[in-house]
Amino acid sequence: MHIKNTTKNLILAVSMMTGTAAAAQSPATDNPFLKEYQTPFGVPPFDQIRPEHIIPAFEEGIKAQNGHIAVIRKAAPTFENTIVALEKSGALLRKVSTVFYNLTSANTNPELENISRQMAPKLAQHSDDIYLDTVLFGLIKAVHNKPGKLTPEQKRLLEKTYKSFVRAGANLDADKQAQMREINKELSLLTVRFGQNLLAETNSFELIVDKEEDLAGLPASLKEAAANSAKEAGKPGKWRFTLHNASVMPFLQYADNRRLREIMYKGYTSRGNQGNDKDNKEIVAKIAMLRASKAALLGYASHADFILEENMAKTPAQANELLTRLWNAALPVAKEEAAEMQKVMDREGKGEQLQAWDWFYYADKVRKEKYNYDAEAMRPYFKLENVREGIFTVAKKLYGLKFLPIKDIPLYHTDAMAYEVQEANGKHIGVIYMDFFPRTSKRGGAWMTSYRKQAAGVSPVVSIVCNFSKPNGNQPALLTPDEVETFFHEFGHALHGLLSAVKYETLSGTSVPRDFVELPSQIMEHWAFEPEVLQLYAKHYETGAIIPDGLVEKMKSASKFNQGFATVEYLAASLLDMGYHTLPAGQQVDPVSFEKTQMEKLGLIDQIAPRYKSTYFQHIFSGGYSAGYYSYIWSEVLDSDAFAAFKETGDIFDPATAASFRRNVLEKGDTDDPMNLYKAFRMRAPEVKFLLKNRGLDK
Repeated sequence: MHIKNTTKNLILAVSMMTGTAAAAQSPATDNPFLKEYQTPFGVPPFDQIRPEHIIPAFEEGIKAQNGHIAVIRKAAPTFENTIVALEKSGALLRKVSTVFYNLTSANTNPELENISRQMAPKLAQHSDDIYLDTVLFGLIKAVHNKPGKLTPEQKRLLEKTYKSFVRAGANLDADKQAQMREINKELSLLTVRFGQNLLAETNSFELIVDKEEDLAGLPASLKEAAANSAKEAGKPGKWRFTLHNASVMPFLQYADNRRLREIMYKGYTSRGNQGNDKDNKEIVAKIAMLRASKAALLGYASHADFILEENMAKTPAQANELLTRLWNAALPVAKEEAAEMQKVMDREGKGEQLQAWDWFYYADKVRKEKYNYDAEAMRPYFKLENVREGIFTVAKKLYGLKFLPIKDIPLYHTDAMAYEVQEANGKHIGVIYMDFFPRTSKRGGAWMTSYRKQAAGVSPVVSIVCNFSKPNGNQPALLTPDEVETFFHEFGHALHGLLSAVKYETLSGTSVPRDFVELPSQIMEHWAFEPEVLQLYAKHYETGAIIPDGLVEKMKSASKFNQGFATVEYLAASLLDMGYHTLPAGQQVDPVSFEKTQMEKLGLIDQIAPRYKSTYFQHIFSGGYSAGYYSYIWSEVLDSDAFAAFKETGDIFDPATAASFRRNVLEKGDTDDPMNLYKAFRMRAPEVKFLLKNRGLDK
């Protein structure tokens, strides 16, 4: 998963989360946000930042931006004193926002959550005050109408700035602008509440096992982790399982106890849908309805039409065309997979029918039976530190990068670590933080984000945040193949942010259309399990032995297994997203019945649920992927085609191909239309055949 820098739009960094808690005013001299950072490479001074600094810094950021805009409003409009000045006007606000919103994702606490709830409407109002300022928009329009001689990048910035005002409602009359303000205010609060409810629901669930026989089938590493978790929770001598992926997913895959699998599965899939004070159903319905109303005010048929206009897909019809094509290829495969599992259950003679909580367990049995492959056998070869060094080596071989550990640098949590990134010649590129393990203060999933984005004369500071399996006792952190792939994925996003080489921050790094942003991340996944790459990092944590060729062959043979399920559960969520966001204005739905109807229309089989059900679909209801969850598969068309360019040379590290990808994709940010950037790299449009082949759906 990727979370862009928490920037609501081109000017403000006030988007996805939000907040401000009641806090005492702190003198400016004591507030680290209001001074130049005196830290290595100018990173945030996390050791100095306290909750009471945040609201005053936000307020000062709002005040400073308003002052800058007052100056802009008085000047004769030119590109420099209007467009560039406007971009620079939000510098302090972005400085505060990037730290605050990243903390609310990776290391939150009740104070920060309270700040989020308080600041959401204030920041929404500030954004509206800018984007609905008729005088300011008049100046921007004047530059847009008579731009003069501009570079291509300047033209792109001008066009995006103009469009951002139009899409925010600058052309609406006063009554509609007032409606827009109310919608934005309410949405800012609802999206915060959704995310906070989900985190609370995830953290509140625990499955306590006190009989060792109920652990049958579970790998020793998971049992030890569960024992440690129970001990930390004040329940020594027992085993504690949670809804964090590193716990729930292997439990569903390996636990012989079917009753406990059902409890875990239902706990996972009922988050936000339990009728308590953390229930998200009403929030989901309101968000969908408000987004549709906002789109209608702006003249769009739906929220999806509004969003996709700026993406590669352009229209919901084009996005749905790809999703439907893949659905029709994948659903029959998923049904065949279900039939195979049912045969295994029938042989066991228990008279049981395959259910959703059985899928991971019996898929693993079929995988072992067909391919003699056990993913758990891979773990000893995927020591976290070795995988990290392998990723660094891949980046060095592709782009000549060096990663140097930084000591004595402020960290936002003791789990985090920092590296300086350099070119081969020693030139400083930026800083990357890495934070790998789950905790109650961190939301689930994995993402990349920025603390400072690249611009002319400004080096980037980025971060990778994950929830991987923790070390146990004397055993280091050993990753599953899925976790290895996730690490490569998020690192690809980080490279996109680090290698950006543009003039304007608005256009830099990952600030690209949602259905293009996953290309740099997903292409990195292709290197993870290439045999020559495995030779670099897949070493047994005890013996140092390189992973055996036979085990690699088994993994490769099994790689297309269960792809019907993987594709269908993802597509079901993508189509659910499109279902919510193609609703017309004024139509309110009950999320449970709406989701059920949508899945019945698709013909989704009962044994598979959407990857994210409505009440915990954070990507679209509390993240930046509304009407955009399809983008992963859209980008997979691109990344499959792009990696084929490397394979076609006979060298997955081909210097010319790597240089072209860096030059035309990673460095360019949003300085040109994504399809133009892709064609400049590939010399043609992408072809879907490589995706179908990779997923084993090319039948």
